[in-house]
Amino acid sequence: MLTKNIEELLNIGIALSSVHDLDKLLDMILSEAQKLTSADSGSIYLVEGDKLIFKTSRSNTYFKRWGEKKTREIFKSFEMPITKQSIAGYVALTCRPLNIHDVQTIPQDFEFHYNPTLDKKYDYKTVSMLVIPMLNRAGNIIGILQLINSLSDGKIVPFTDEHEKITTSFSSQAAVAIQNAKLTEDLKSAHFDTIFRLSAAAEYRDKETGNHIKRVSHYSKIIAEKMGLSAEETELIFWAAPMHDIGKLGIPDAILQKPGKLTPEERTVMEQHTVIGAMVLKDTTADVLKKSRIVALTHHEKVDGTGYPLKLKGNEIPIEGKIIALADVYDALSSKRCYKEPFCEEKVISILKEGSGTHFDEKILDVFLSSINEINTIREKYSDKEEDFDKFADIKNINISELLK
Repeated sequence: MLTKNIEELLNIGIALSSVHDLDKLLDMILSEAQKLTSADSGSIYLVEGDKLIFKTSRSNTYFKRWGEKKTREIFKSFEMPITKQSIAGYVALTCRPLNIHDVQTIPQDFEFHYNPTLDKKYDYKTVSMLVIPMLNRAGNIIGILQLINSLSDGKIVPFTDEHEKITTSFSSQAAVAIQNAKLTEDLKSAHFDTIFRLSAAAEYRDKETGNHIKRVSHYSKIIAEKMGLSAEETELIFWAAPMHDIGKLGIPDAILQKPGKLTPEERTVMEQHTVIGAMVLKDTTADVLKKSRIVALTHHEKVDGTGYPLKLKGNEIPIEGKIIALADVYDALSSKRCYKEPFCEEKVISILKEGSGTHFDEKILDVFLSSINEINTIREKYSDKEEDFDKFADIKNINISELLK
């Protein structure tokens, strides 16, 4: 038995080290901990300062009752203060595991207490609990692994001493994996924040708000997901979308900010923003910037070959270019600009449908229109407020001291 457990831990450790997406990692940790202990349910809290952040849960009972998707929708992330009154808080503060055979028998004079609120609300009966602190190599608390109701022949039984030992060992591996995943996430966040801010610089010159690139990114993500693209490809498109107009940094203000119609010569200069963007982003090894280069170059191509700069037709246009072309036009039509009010939804959809098969890929447009409720949710969430346009006022009116905050 001991040899088998050691082999399982080694295999799990190898598996955990290969996962860098924090949400996927936490779900894997919880799933493996359930297998090791025959636990019906469990949850993971991460420690952030003086708070516990509920991150994920798994429950075989609830999965059978409602399905995994609905269960995850019900048990969403929340935070609570770290105090010794809660079981998870007690373990976080003491850094010692708790193996409770029956939560109903916890003495009244104990520092920690069991809260039955969720049990009553969702018709569940918690009996046995195994709560393990996840400590990193330095002995610092990273999170709490909480397992509920060990099962044997379908009956709830206490967690064993063996369960406690192997889960304690497992939690150390998990803590290191979580720490590495969070570091990767922080680096990724900083990387993408830089992309967003560079993209916002281009939109600033074109008198667009930062919300424009957020909306286009989210619209593009919805389309990519509904088109069946992989999670990795969808994420790349999401982060490449903000860079679609980065080339406008190279367009003269007299043309970029001209209030009236451009002359043919000015239009030719304006269209060069696609080429400038591609040139800025060329010769990179970063996948997201490779994708951004394609987006910058092709988001003004049209499926009938009348777009620019390459006059590509149909399948000659990369799918990311087609997706972001639609997302960008939709946002331009449905949003307020410094020079116009938003068009009503009926008019916007009518214009898009007129472009089906000529400007836009028919299948992509169909997917987009079938997702219009989700699209509207994004549009409302990142809608422009009047203050978003204040940045276009004369710089003399800006309170410079505010920039220090």
